[in-house]
Amino acid sequence: MKKKISLAVFLGVIGLSLLLLFLNSELLNIYNLPQSLPITYSDVEKINEDNIFGSNISANIEEKTVNVGGEKFSIKTLVFRLFGLIPIKTVEANLIDEQEVYLGGCPIGLSIDVDGLIVLGNNSVLTENGAVDTLQNSKLKRGDIILSINDKKVSTIEDLEEVLNSDSFDGEELKLCVLRNKEMLDLSLKPVLDKEDGEYKLGLWVKNDAAGVGTLTYVEADTLDFGALGHPITDYETGAFVPAKSGKVYPCNVVGLEKGEKGSPGEIKGVFMQGKSQKGTIEKNTEFGVFGNITDKSKIIDLNKTAEVASRLTMKPGKATLISSISGVSEEYEIEIIKANYQPSSSDKSFVFRVTDKRLLNLTGGIIQGMSGSPIMQNGKVVGAVTHVFVSDPTKGYGVYIDWMLAA
Repeated sequence: MKKKISLAVFLGVIGLSLLLLFLNSELLNIYNLPQSLPITYSDVEKINEDNIFGSNISANIEEKTVNVGGEKFSIKTLVFRLFGLIPIKTVEANLIDEQEVYLGGCPIGLSIDVDGLIVLGNNSVLTENGAVDTLQNSKLKRGDIILSINDKKVSTIEDLEEVLNSDSFDGEELKLCVLRNKEMLDLSLKPVLDKEDGEYKLGLWVKNDAAGVGTLTYVEADTLDFGALGHPITDYETGAFVPAKSGKVYPCNVVGLEKGEKGSPGEIKGVFMQGKSQKGTIEKNTEFGVFGNITDKSKIIDLNKTAEVASRLTMKPGKATLISSISGVSEEYEIEIIKANYQPSSSDKSFVFRVTDKRLLNLTGGIIQGMSGSPIMQNGKVVGAVTHVFVSDPTKGYGVYIDWMLAA
């Protein structure tokens, strides 16, 4: 009888121990991994060397045969094992070559030609019946981006005027395709006849460009393709996400800094001159930043500063560095990774960090607006970029994994 009780107690202890182990946050991070990951062999070595997921978890690249449509294919998988024996998670390993990039950290000027017309506000039209505000009778809002009118694409003021001045147009209600917070909407708007010039008007203030200052994250060494900001550029006046038709990159001069404080994020005050000083082209504006190609390396790329990129799986809480030219020269500042999420779905808030370097704290108070895109390194490799500051505490910030930026 005693032996049976002892065995039951023993099995209970083992069961409880395994339950506690499986509730371990590191193990939960493994279960939250997506079904496919870009990774290198050296990343896998780093996971095991640094016990990223704990000393009891190991990771290995293995080959797996799958049957698709009667044909057999071999795929590489990343298998996580408990105690080196029990498989607990298998994901498809998208093996990539070691990638070297030029390090960013310098502020740049970004000018985007919007793929559409940004609605800034209303402009009353004087008609035979008095002043008319067309927005009052429409669901169109400030910050909306008009992509097409009556199925005709519009991206310039001339496109808009062409619709209104068409011989076939007689003042009927217009069908608008609108982008609002990345959601496509079908709306309508009825133009009115201007008493003074006898032409139909929409009664809107619109524009087709956006500009701002951000930080360069990286430039790929072989192609000179770049990534910057880590989050999308938005219209300064409305805060709207702007789809990029094209754009240009310019060198930026920092003329002042507004130090961050609790409740006030601070900012870099930078200026850039558009025109002949263009250094690159913008191809897309995404949730993970602005991307394009550098055509002139001078004053943008430091050819002596390169580093390899690392998978999100190699990041762990602890010491890291942030690279920035905010002082006038490129410097590495010490930070601490507080929390890292391995993200089954994409987000520009991948991890949380704290600025610990007194030089940067004295200079800016922590993270300020305009520093978004500053590369973050751990163990000598680029792992991510700054994206947001904690308004309640400028010493803390969010970062995005370099994985998401390179795949954007």
